[in-house]
Amino acid sequence: MTKDFYSAVEARRSVYQIGNEPVISDERLQEIINHAVMNAPSAFNSQSSRVVVLLGDNHKKLWDITKETLRKITEPDKFSSTEAKMNAFGSGYGTLLIFEDDAVIEALQKQYASYKDAFPLFSYQSSGMLQYVLWTALEHEGYGATLQHYNPLIDEEIKAEWNLPDSWKLLAQMPFGKPLSEPAEKQQQPIEERVLVLK
Repeated sequence: MTKDFYSAVEARRSVYQIGNEPVISDERLQEIINHAVMNAPSAFNSQSSRVVVLLGDNHKKLWDITKETLRKITEPDKFSSTEAKMNAFGSGYGTLLIFEDDAVIEALQKQYASYKDAFPLFSYQSSGMLQYVLWTALEHEGYGATLQHYNPLIDEEIKAEWNLPDSWKLLAQMPFGKPLSEPAEKQQQPIEERVLVLK
């Protein structure tokens, strides 16, 4: 699939109805994820972002964990819509778990004490840029995706299930799969209210 940069940026949208049919090979999938992680910017070149790629049964297990976690805190008569949403995410091809490594952040806070309070914010900014690159890259290759945030509710069970380091802080989950529907029309606010050009 060939798209120019601007078309890929424009086409990147939330796609909620996804299927589990592969769009590209798993080798190509890993290649684009590796490329995003290697090239997304980070403050002080901290390279603090971490990505776990869940496919197959591991992908389904994530959304089963999330569903059962939410079942415990959701009123029974309101759970059916939550369950449907978790099942929809689980019906996709895979999920990217996106983390920041707090050990890296804490080391930078010690090394550059005058920026101590800013490093968590820098970390979130770096992660946001990586999330955007990953999402756009998936769309560029033909996958549909959304960005979800069921952390911190699922953090401990996720780390235990996949034996992940304690210092990894879960920031987002990105389920993806073959698009089964077009995204809803996007309402745009006037650009004049959002961009100010001063000459």
